[in-house]
Amino acid sequence: MANIQIRKYEDTDAEAVKEVFALGMSEHVPSTFMHILKQPPTQMALMCIFCALMTSSKSFLLPILAITLFLAGARQLVVYMFNKYIDTSFRKDLKSINETYLKQKDSCFWVAESDGRVVGTVACLPAENVPGCLELKRMSVSRSHRGRGIAKALCRTVADFTRDRGCAAVVLYTSVVQIDAQKLYERMGYEKIREFVAPELIAKIVNFTLFEYRLDLQREKKSD
Repeated sequence: MANIQIRKYEDTDAEAVKEVFALGMSEHVPSTFMHILKQPPTQMALMCIFCALMTSSKSFLLPILAITLFLAGARQLVVYMFNKYIDTSFRKDLKSINETYLKQKDSCFWVAESDGRVVGTVACLPAENVPGCLELKRMSVSRSHRGRGIAKALCRTVADFTRDRGCAAVVLYTSVVQIDAQKLYERMGYEKIREFVAPELIAKIVNFTLFEYRLDLQREKKSD
């Protein structure tokens, strides 16, 4: 953690925060694409396309070309979905971080800074569906600065902030494709308490699962 400073967000950080967030989300495109390919509906569709075209054309070339186009289209769909999510985030809470997180009660936004450059972010605000708890959001660390303990420090910052406000726990949501994030949170003491499929139609088709994690600060305090 040499030369790493965790501090509250400032308005001059806006573009850097958006860049860290966008790059971090875009990294999940390959793993999401692979997740979709492993799902039975996708494999069934690929098999049906191949068999139907093979039977009708009596040639390997057309089925292979069709499968290639199908896979290319599926990957572009994943890219579109992530870009849409990023754009939506830019129009909502990341449009005015100061208004969303710094002027609201029990909310905050922090950045990790290295040599004057923003390399990590995290935020929290009151959890909508879990009264008395805060929700960890917008956790991201630049690829070039991972493995230095920054993510752990950002997690601890949110836990300390939540504890200081007398809240019972920190909750967060992550997805089935974010394996490294799941491992991090579990090492930090979070417990997976629920899993559910994202509500969007395409998410249901490809079984895109979300996980809810919880860090119980009251139990943590008792164990201390």
